[in-house]
Amino acid sequence: MIPSVDEIISMDEIKKFYKMTSHQNIVECIRKVLEEIRSLIIQLPEQEISHFKISQEELIQAISQKIKKKNELSLCSVINATGVVLHTNLGRALLSEEIKEALWSVASQYSTLEMNVETGKRGSRYDHVEELLCKLTGAESAIVVNNNAAAVTLVLSALAKEQKVIVSRGELVEIGGSFRIPEVMEQSGAHLVEVGATNKTHIKDYENAIDENTGALLKVHTSNYRILGFSESVSSKELVGLARKYEIPALEDVGSGVLIDLSNYGLSPEPTVQSIIEAGMDIVTFSGDKLLGGPQAGIIIGKKKYIEKIKKHPLNRAFRIDKLTLVALEATLKIYEEGENVIQRIPTLRMLIENKEILYDKAIKLKIAIQKNVTNNFYVEIEESCSQVGGGALPLEELPTYVVSIWSDSYSVNEIEEKLRNFRKPIFTRIFKQRIFFDVRTIVENDIEEIAQAMKLICKEKIRR
Repeated sequence: MIPSVDEIISMDEIKKFYKMTSHQNIVECIRKVLEEIRSLIIQLPEQEISHFKISQEELIQAISQKIKKKNELSLCSVINATGVVLHTNLGRALLSEEIKEALWSVASQYSTLEMNVETGKRGSRYDHVEELLCKLTGAESAIVVNNNAAAVTLVLSALAKEQKVIVSRGELVEIGGSFRIPEVMEQSGAHLVEVGATNKTHIKDYENAIDENTGALLKVHTSNYRILGFSESVSSKELVGLARKYEIPALEDVGSGVLIDLSNYGLSPEPTVQSIIEAGMDIVTFSGDKLLGGPQAGIIIGKKKYIEKIKKHPLNRAFRIDKLTLVALEATLKIYEEGENVIQRIPTLRMLIENKEILYDKAIKLKIAIQKNVTNNFYVEIEESCSQVGGGALPLEELPTYVVSIWSDSYSVNEIEEKLRNFRKPIFTRIFKQRIFFDVRTIVENDIEEIAQAMKLICKEKIRR
């Protein structure tokens, strides 16, 4: 017989949870577990219903798990063993450990968000990062909003609303989550004018489309795909020259803005933000949480006369950046400003350029840790593979890596993957050729023991096919 809610609440094992959560939450969890049990009984064959039993220990364990789960935040830290460095679904760039104290200080106390300490008067929240951005990129002025889609929308609305904006057909990108440049442009109030062909666009295509109602020329860096083969595009410098001729602004959306030339570290060449400013672009927009390695943000830099107009636009209020993102961005930019060991201090950059010797050493450690915690019916090997950059950045880049692969004669790969994903700290892997792959490129040292403990638990639970 299944006990009542009142009977369960009076149990000592349940009373201890009053220190963790409210009476209402405990009752809700008990009712949900009882509903699940009744639902299970209903689904049993008639001849088995009378034999169904659940011990008090099993019942308390199920309720305890439900209460603990309810008390946890749904947004939690995970282990990324997929090998995708900028994994959008797993939060993209990891922030530097160095900035934790600054983040907590601003989060838990009052701050100088919009206060000028020297004058005692109201200041601008953009002052915290504008000077840094200008120093690092060579721009005259800067502003930051909550993401790059917002940055592009704000720029177009402020500078070219109800006017034509000319873009190459080969640059009408989808920027993720089904958001496309034409749709962003439509929301901004600007009118899209497509020129050229998908694979080839010439400077004359832009010039032939310019008329008295042209508000801007827009270049969109194809950071999440490449057109190869018989192709040609207009350079930033060429577009700037044409814009100057007709006295209209030249805009460029870089997408995954990078401040360091990654080709020096063996990665594919990617235009730096500084090089685009040097080319003369009036406004440049890019993300803070991709190759920059900071928090999600839309960064707008460029000529002061245009930035001032953008700052005063009504949409800026809707898109403005919050204090936690600001302090995370400022602290990240400070690392760049100091210029010492930047690659190693920015986790995203460190992961991207990690050499194979370091990766192999990490793979050995992980293999040994797993082998100590699994039974003989598990096979554990180190294999060579490739990681991905992710986040719509460097789409053709394949990063040589090592993975620790596991499989079993007695256990389903899909069952193992599910159990890892539902571990106390969720572990995300990839499946390839009926093996679980742990890509060590995106695994940090502290993750190794967690993964080993997860595998130990899976073996104990004896999940059979």
